[in-house]
Formats: sequence, C-alpha cells, structure tokens
Amino acid sequence: MTPCRRFLPLLWICVALPLSVRGEVRVRWTVGEMPSAETLGMSDIVIPWNEDAKSLLETARKQGYRCYVESTTASLPTVAEAVRNAAVAGVILRLAPGERATAEGVLQKVQNTAPKLRILVLDARGKQPDMKGWLVFKRDGILQVSSPTSQPWVDSNLPLVRFARAFDPNQPPFYTFSWDLSDPLQQKQGPSPSDYALAVAEARAFHADLLLEIPENQQRALARGDAEALKNWRQVKVYLEFYALARRDEALEIAPRVAVLTGDYDSSYEALNLMARHNIAFRVLAASTERDAKNFEAFDILVVFANPDATQIQAIAEFAERGGIAVLVNLPGSYPWQTSPPAKTNAHSVSYPVGKGRVIELGEAVSDPETFARDIRRLMAKQSVPVSLWNSLTTLVAAYQGEKTDETVIELVNYAQELLQVQVQVKGELGSVRFASPERGCCEVLTPSYRDGFTEFVVPDLTIGGRVILSLGSKALQQARPRKTEQCKRRG
Repeated sequence: MTPCRRFLPLLWICVALPLSVRGEVRVRWTVGEMPSAETLGMSDIVIPWNEDAKSLLETARKQGYRCYVESTTASLPTVAEAVRNAAVAGVILRLAPGERATAEGVLQKVQNTAPKLRILVLDARGKQPDMKGWLVFKRDGILQVSSPTSQPWVDSNLPLVRFARAFDPNQPPFYTFSWDLSDPLQQKQGPSPSDYALAVAEARAFHADLLLEIPENQQRALARGDAEALKNWRQVKVYLEFYALARRDEALEIAPRVAVLTGDYDSSYEALNLMARHNIAFRVLAASTERDAKNFEAFDILVVFANPDATQIQAIAEFAERGGIAVLVNLPGSYPWQTSPPAKTNAHSVSYPVGKGRVIELGEAVSDPETFARDIRRLMAKQSVPVSLWNSLTTLVAAYQGEKTDETVIELVNYAQELLQVQVQVKGELGSVRFASPERGCCEVLTPSYRDGFTEFVVPDLTIGGRVILSLGSKALQQARPRKTEQCKRRG
C-alpha cells in the first residue's frame, strides 16, 4: 500500500465544517499536541504534509478544528490524490518566491483531475508587520540610511495584498510570513501578544487571509496549558474575536484615485509600501492584462513600473489627454508625447504636457521611496483624497463601503503598538461617527466637524487596530450631542 493510500482513511475523520469565507486567520501547527479550538479562538488549523501529519490530524479532529493540509508544489499531485474525496476543508499550496510560474501548470493539472477539491494558494512573500526607526535605501548607487529621528518606517503587507488582488482575483489574498527571531531573547520568548495582534489586525483590516505561524516553543506551552502562555494568548483572542465579528462578505473598497501598473512585486514593493504609509489609496493593475484606456478612467494618477507596449502607450496618452497625470518610473524609450517640449526638467525627471494632463518620466528607479511617495502625494488634488490622517505617522488606513448605502467603514492599523490619538479627515459630510476597537468594544460616538466638504474627527484611543463607522445621520444633531459611549455589546 502506498503512503497516500495508508493516509486516506484518517483524513475522513477531520471535522467537516462549512467552508470559510473572506477574511480568515488560520494557524499552522507542527507539534504533536495542541490546545482546543475554543482555547485558541480559531477554527482552522493547517497541518503540513509529512510523516507526522497522521497523528496531528487525529489530534486536530479531537480538539474541534477544521483541517487543512499544507502542500508544496512538488507534492501537490500526491496530496490531492489522497484528499480529493476526504472530509478536509482543502489543500493549501505554499508558494515560495519564484515558484508561481511552475506552480500554475501543476495546479491546473490537479484541478482538472480533482475539480471539487478546494486548493488555496498561499503567498510566502509576506513580511512581519513592524515599525522601524530607519530604512536602508540606495541613492545614486550608494547605500544610505535614513535618519532615525525622521518619520518612522513601517513594514506592511498592504502592497502584497493589493498586488495579490490584481494578479490572482479568484481568491482572497492569502499570505504568511516568518517572525524575525534573530535575537536570543526573542528566540526564547517568541512573538509578543501585541505582535500577534498586529498581524491579525493588519490582515483583517485589509480583507486578506492570514496563515499565522506560531514558534514551536509557544505551541508546546499552549498545548500543555502553561498559565503565562494562555494569559498572553487571551490578549490575542480579543483581536481574533473582534475581527471575526466584522462584515465577512465582499465589502467594496472606496475607489482610490491612484493606480499602479506593474508586473513585478519585488521591484515596486518599497515604493508601494511608502505610498501606503503616506495613506495614498492606490489600486494595483496587472501590466499583463490592463491594456485598455477605459481601465484607467476611474483614476487621477497612473504610476507605471512596467514597460508599456504600443497599446498601453496609447492608453497612457489618452489618460493624460483627459487630464490625468502619468508617472513612468525608469522606462526609457520613444513615446508620442516626447514630440512636445518638456514643461519642467530636473536632474532625474522630465514632464511633458499632454492635452489636459501630463506625463512625467523618471529617469531612474525609485532610489528613495520616501521622497517618491511624497512627490505622488503632492500630485494628488486635495478634493480627490478619500481619507487623510494627521498625527499618526505609524497608522495605515483602508476605507470600504459599509453594509448600508450611506455608510462608510474605515479600518485603522497602528504599527507602533502604542496608544495614540488619530485625527481623521474623510471626504463628504457625514453626521454619525462611531469608533470600535478590540480593547474598547463597540461603539464610542465621536463628534465630527466639517470643513470644505470634508468630515473631521479625532479617534481618541487607538492601540493597534480599530474601526470607524460613518453614516449620513444628522449633522446638526451630532454637533449638539456630547461625546459618549453607547451601551453596545462588547466585541472581544
């Protein structure tokens, strides 16, 4: 009997629960014992396909988990054959960087032979969400270090989420990352509760799925019921429960006014990450498919990282003709707009007027992402910015259409993991403003003010993650009402 045939009967006994929907946090487990699903506050567990998988899956069933099996590209056909008729929630295909092209062919063959088997593609290019005091970057070919006293540098997975949404629209973005445990003390203690909470808040605020890695020493401590480990994990559960109660269907993001045309994640990551840190709402467009000028009509600014073909060059020209601003990053070539004399020239860029708009050509790759992000921000018309933040250099934001037609939901993530106040400005005049967070529950009524077609308010206490719900309401009533806390059921 082959190994996969011996393995098959066990897979039938895994808990068969309804398939998950958007916005799941799953945990990867590798040690022989595990706490119950209730203790961990998670229903999905991911077991790597190896010699220990049999006993781990049996333990997972007893502890009440919904089972996934993790596979590499090479082992996917074997794993799929073993589980195609089994009561597992699905197979998770873990992709290493550079494997995507190879994996696509293998995945297609497996899906042809097992069309009912759910296979989720896991992107392993994620970064540990973190705040740093400095960044190493290149300027004129020389490594530079940013000042530790300047605006903090944030490592986020928002660029990866936006990239995945453009290049793999058939499933929610799904990623994982490895913890930086290079310090001996970090190796001993593992990630802190606030580190886990930040990872959960980031993924759920940006409507992505996350496979959460737990170091084996912390896995063992949780499994044996260590009091300190359980105490720390209860702080993480507050975040898991808060975000589990959020809207779980396809909430539409408020349309950004900046588009990024790219085909390479690695070359554009730092620029996108700094744009995100400056709260520039952007949408990534796949250079391989976005070729029609109509696809650019919803945007004011188009940032191009990929060499455009003849069709895309014409689309970019039409975009500028209508009044858009196109920024080409290190893409030397002959373009139709170069027949006009440049309107502005400096050491690294040339600007050409095109109809009602313009095309800016940057003569080098983005060497200083901070300066690049600031330049893009300056190009944006104030009236087109959906959400702006003040006094919140470590906070990222995403805005979505709420459950009701007149409702907007704003997700906030504070990478500093320290209590702060956040000043927010939202386009439009909205009368009802409520704030919810894992620590404070739902909901605190905030008092808005109005200026030049925008609604402004202050979020008083943001620790890591929080949500603001805005609706039209009655502006006069809200302005007259003092701030108070509603008697809502506490979430988490």
